[in-house]
Amino acid sequence: MSEIYPFSEKQLVCMSWWREGGAYSEKTAIICDGAVRSGKSFCMSVSFALWAFSGFGEDRNFALCGKTIISLRRNVVRPLLGLLGKFGFDSKENSKENYIEIFLKGQSRRFYLFGGNNEGSASLIQGATFAGILFDEAALMPRSFIEQGLARCSVEGSRFWFNCNPESPSHWFYNEWILKKDERNALYLHFSMADNPSLSESMLARYKKLYTGDFYRRFVEGEWVTPDGLVYPMFSPERHICGKLPENFERRVISCDYGTVNPASFGLWGKFHDKWYRLKEFYYDSRREGARKTDAEYYEALESLAAGLKIEKILVDPSAASFIELIRKRGKFAVEKADNDVPNGIRKVADALHQDLIAFSPDCRDSIREFSLYRWDDKKDETPLKRDDHAMDDIRYFVAAMFGERPAGFFAASLARRQER
Repeated sequence: MSEIYPFSEKQLVCMSWWREGGAYSEKTAIICDGAVRSGKSFCMSVSFALWAFSGFGEDRNFALCGKTIISLRRNVVRPLLGLLGKFGFDSKENSKENYIEIFLKGQSRRFYLFGGNNEGSASLIQGATFAGILFDEAALMPRSFIEQGLARCSVEGSRFWFNCNPESPSHWFYNEWILKKDERNALYLHFSMADNPSLSESMLARYKKLYTGDFYRRFVEGEWVTPDGLVYPMFSPERHICGKLPENFERRVISCDYGTVNPASFGLWGKFHDKWYRLKEFYYDSRREGARKTDAEYYEALESLAAGLKIEKILVDPSAASFIELIRKRGKFAVEKADNDVPNGIRKVADALHQDLIAFSPDCRDSIREFSLYRWDDKKDETPLKRDDHAMDDIRYFVAAMFGERPAGFFAASLARRQER
């Protein structure tokens, strides 16, 4: 850093929230989210370092976490050490063991560096004990990594520090930390680009011209919105999620997308008059849980979902040959291979949503989450991205089987126009 700018009012709050006797000194965590280039990462890292010197001895360690250690050094460590050096701090880095040591007036604090770029990263932080932990770009890290890091902060007076740019409003961090900030006893600060004094008016204007639509709302205004490109933009929580379900169902069916490494998703459906309701679901992500399930264990989950109900049939991912065979051998349920024609199935689901032929219990959280994330691949016509699609697949199997060949109407035309572009 060649120049030190004055901090904005919001940055000053971030810098000093932990000070004893202050308005927020009783908080145990701070969350800073918002626009890109809003200065939240920089002021948070400085605040974190100053706090580490405020009430702990040299025997306490701290953690700095980023998506990768390379990005952490570039975005956090180098700017932090550059500023602290201007204020009389000294430092040294140990690249081999991935820590930095900061010195001031004969005292030192050690900060270990961690990268949380996949589910396996949680193992890197196991066994450590920290007095505080900072997550830079928390929304880009696996939940397992963050929760393992939080569990490592067992020192009396330890605190949690999060900053991130917004993602989808269905993101687990938004729902579990930002929406529950009071329950978590966390101070929440929302940043805009205007909160960064180092950005000139011309630079602000430049950034604002770079984005439009939902990307403008996310990157410039810092809102948690899902950008354009959703496969099912007609899905509406207000319209398709039922607060109160019917009580008596004429038929019941279960649809299954099978996965061992990838998540597995099973849905229980009930028909009432001309409408089908997704009543309950089973969703298991082996990467997140850290253990794979066998066919027999998935069958137990299937029986639990059925819960003694009369099930007309089980629709299963046609590639899950061993699971289909196990269901047949047990003899309790009729089982069918699902139709896996993706473009035609998507048309049918879109049509069913448009005509209000399917609805969802609020308990079907993974289905609801995936509806807000399931997107087209911009590089391939009529092809969705292969992620956040497991409940989407089992819903597609169900609709393809139970609604047959329905006129696709508006949404078929919409998909056809994608091919023409």
